[in-house]
Amino acid sequence: MRKKVVLLFGFWIFFIHASAIQLLIPMDDSQQDHLKSYGIAYWVLQRNVEVKWLLNYRGGSFLIQHHPEIESECVVRGVSFETITDVQASAILNEIAQPEANQDAVSMNKAPRIAVYSPPNKQPWDDAVTLVLTYAEIEYDIIYDEEILNGKLVDYDWLHLHHEDFTGQFGKFWRTHQHMPWYQQEVGINKNMAEELGFLKVSEMKSFITREIDKYVVNGGFLFAMCAATDTYDIARAATGLDICESMFDGDPAIPNADEKLDFSKTFAFENFKLEKDPNVYEFSNIDATNTRHIPRENDFFSLFEFSAKWDPIPTMLCQNHRNLIKGFMGQTTAFRKEVIKPNVLIMGENKPAREARYIHGEKGKGFWTFYGGHDPEDYRHLVGDPPTDLNLYPNSPGYRLILNNVLFPAAKKKKRET
Repeated sequence: MRKKVVLLFGFWIFFIHASAIQLLIPMDDSQQDHLKSYGIAYWVLQRNVEVKWLLNYRGGSFLIQHHPEIESECVVRGVSFETITDVQASAILNEIAQPEANQDAVSMNKAPRIAVYSPPNKQPWDDAVTLVLTYAEIEYDIIYDEEILNGKLVDYDWLHLHHEDFTGQFGKFWRTHQHMPWYQQEVGINKNMAEELGFLKVSEMKSFITREIDKYVVNGGFLFAMCAATDTYDIARAATGLDICESMFDGDPAIPNADEKLDFSKTFAFENFKLEKDPNVYEFSNIDATNTRHIPRENDFFSLFEFSAKWDPIPTMLCQNHRNLIKGFMGQTTAFRKEVIKPNVLIMGENKPAREARYIHGEKGKGFWTFYGGHDPEDYRHLVGDPPTDLNLYPNSPGYRLILNNVLFPAAKKKKRET
């Protein structure tokens, strides 16, 4: 009888041990939907369950303690997963921890609160970030100037700047689209809002907004921007207190010699740039390389840097991918000329032959910012009026993965370096 009890007890110990399993969500080529995988990680974090981000392990995989509900959610969303035992999971973590392995495991414990700075009328084009957040089923709020002036930024961990012109020149669409209803509507909305909020000009309102966003980052916020929201943000910061808008934008001429009066100490990424003063030219400054790059579409790629996962976990997180070479794509601001990038800015993705950066990052105060050139990673030349990209056709997009790396970044628990 005693022998039977011992055997039975041993059986239950084995059963409990064998049934202690974890979910591995691979992010290499075995994953059928990379973009929705980020949504699963976010969904799990919303339920206060820890997610381990395995940097440089199978494309930046996610490791989660098994729960039937999580497995079911993966099945529903079409996300590939593997069930492994705790012993197997420990072996993976031990492998990652080896000093010679350029890998690391980062714990994520809380879903970041996400806001998208976007105009009420959404403008005549879509936005890659809102497209991928929606596709990945990651929740976000829309905020605009009024919410920022009312102090709502403190409610969010991560802020994305929708395709936006912070200089007050309404995207410099005046020559080509001034008679279009959407353009007139955008101008009217912004002018009315500026007046209601107590500003004489839209440019003054946008300048004040960038100052508030700057404070948000300094106090620990995470800022992400694409396309024209990148360079126009820094232009507006450098031109604080200066009128760089011609009369068709604000009713009076721009000041002369504005380039000589720019204050680059206020910018995140760029310095020593020159403004494009002609209101008829669809360009803001020489920060952007769109009109000078001359790269054939078939040769338009940029490469991601490989960082040390253990010593540089932040850029490593932001560069997690199953591809090192990313297809290029254009926008009003396509790429950043290296000559005007500040020396303390980290270039994470570049086209070396063209001497241009596509994906850059930096810190300010307690916070972080990332600028990503181009408009839509799966639409090479997105034009006004083009239909939005259907991400059901691109569930494994490496270019869109870079956006979602930034979305999860604020959830990562940063470890102290050993000394």
